[in-house]
Amino acid sequence: MQDKEKQQVLLRLKSIEGHLRGIQTMVEEDRYCIDILKQTKAVQRALAKVDSLILDNHLRTCVTRALRSQDGEERDRVVEELLDVYDVSSKM
Repeated sequence: MQDKEKQQVLLRLKSIEGHLRGIQTMVEEDRYCIDILKQTKAVQRALAKVDSLILDNHLRTCVTRALRSQDGEERDRVVEELLDVYDVSSKM
């Protein structure tokens, strides 16, 4: 991962970490359930954005390199990795 992308991901993760601490405090203080749920949904959306950034980087670097490779096993490996991460089996 390039420095720019890495910094973007790390900043988002640090923000998520702070957000999670806030949610823990809300639970400890017995805050209204819906307010807590709204915050957990925000964290889930933030994690989805982190996933998107990492996937974008992976597709543009590792996967692209493997697909251009002459090594068929390497091409199959990266495709299987992605299918596994997203719980999609190519062996149906």
